Amino acid sequence: MTSGAVNIEAALAALAAALHGEGPAVELADGPDGSPVLAFPETPGIEDAAVVVRTSGSTGVPKATVLTVDALAASSMATALALKGEGQWLLALPVQYVAGVQVLVRSLFAGTRPWAMDLSGGFTPEAFTAAAAELTDQKRFTSLVPTQLQRLLDAPSADTLAALRRFNGILLGGGPVPPALLAAARNAGLQVVTTYGSAETCGGCVYDGVPLEGVLVRVAEDGRVLLGGATIAAGYLGAPELDAAAFVADNGVRWYRTNDLGELDGDGKLRILGRADDVVITGGVKVSAAHVQAELEKLDGVRAAFVAGVPSAEWGQALAAFVAVADTSPQGFANFAAGSRWAAALGTLAPKTVLAAAELLMLPNGKPDRLAMSVRLSELHQGK
Repeated sequence: MTSGAVNIEAALAALAAALHGEGPAVELADGPDGSPVLAFPETPGIEDAAVVVRTSGSTGVPKATVLTVDALAASSMATALALKGEGQWLLALPVQYVAGVQVLVRSLFAGTRPWAMDLSGGFTPEAFTAAAAELTDQKRFTSLVPTQLQRLLDAPSADTLAALRRFNGILLGGGPVPPALLAAARNAGLQVVTTYGSAETCGGCVYDGVPLEGVLVRVAEDGRVLLGGATIAAGYLGAPELDAAAFVADNGVRWYRTNDLGELDGDGKLRILGRADDVVITGGVKVSAAHVQAELEKLDGVRAAFVAGVPSAEWGQALAAFVAVADTSPQGFANFAAGSRWAAALGTLAPKTVLAAAELLMLPNGKPDRLAMSVRLSELHQGK
C-alpha cells in the first residue's frame, strides 16, 4: 500500500473513520516528502461530512467543498456499477484533489488495497509502470488526466503499454480529451472511460456522456449544464454566498450549476460544448474559445491547446492561444508561432497571439492552469 515516497496508511485510516462516522471530516494534501498530510477542518451545520476537497483553482481562488458520507457512498456504488465490478485501484493523482481522494474512498468501500504511485519525481511512464506491476488483483482501475495518458502512450516501452492494457478501466477526466488522444488509446486496446464532473459532484459523475446511476443531468435555457442527484456536495465551507450561486433546489432535487455549456443528444448523452465564460467578444463578434481550441487541436503537430480572450486596444478583446506542439525545437516553436498553417486553417477565427510550447501549463492535479496561461498570453499580446 506504499510505494517510494508515498505512504497512504494514515490517510486511509482517517478516511475510514470519517466514512464510518467515527471520526471528523478529512482534508488531504501532499506533504513535502510525498506523504499525505491530514487536516480535520470544522464543518459546522453540515451533517455526516466526511471529506473536504479544494476545487482546482484553475480560474480563481480554490473553494473548500464538503462531501458527505452518503454522497461518497452513492458515487462509489455508481462507479462500480458503471465499471461492472470492484477491484484494486492505482493512485496516480495527487490526493488533495477529488479524483485522487476518490481512488482511496472507492478502495475503502470496495474493501480492496490501493497502491500509490511514487509521484515525488513527477509523473513519469517509468514510475507508472513500476507501480502498476505491484497490483495483484485481477480487476484493476486507475484515474488519469489527459496529459498523463498522452505521456504514457508516447513512451516507447512495451512494458508501459502492457501495463495499461491490464487495466479493466482507465477513468480519464479533469478536462477536455483531445479526440486524437482518445482514438489512439482505444486503438491501442485500452479500456478508457471519459468522465465529466467536479469536486462539487464527488468527481466524475457522467461516463462517456451517460450519467451514473442516481445522477441527473439537464441543460438550462442558457445552455448551462446542471447536475443533480445523490452525489452532489453539501456545499462550500464558510461561503454561503457561493453556495447560493452554485447550488439550487427545484422540486425537491438539489442541483449544482456548472460553468459549462452543453447539449443532450437524441440518446440523452451529454456533450460539453465549452465554458459559459469562454465566449470572447472580439471586434463586436462573439467567438467560442472552445471552438477555436478544438480547431487548433485538429491540426497536425498540435498536442493540446488553450484559447482565451485577452485585453486589446484595437479589438476590445483579442483571441490568444497557448499551444503545445510536437516539434519542441526552438525552430519548431518559431515556425508554429509564425502562423502560416493555422492562420490559413482558421481564417477569421485565427488567434492574434500564439505562444507555442512543449506542454500547456498545468496545475498539480494535471488540469490546465487557465489562469496562468491567460496571464502569459495577455503579457505576450500587450508586448507586441
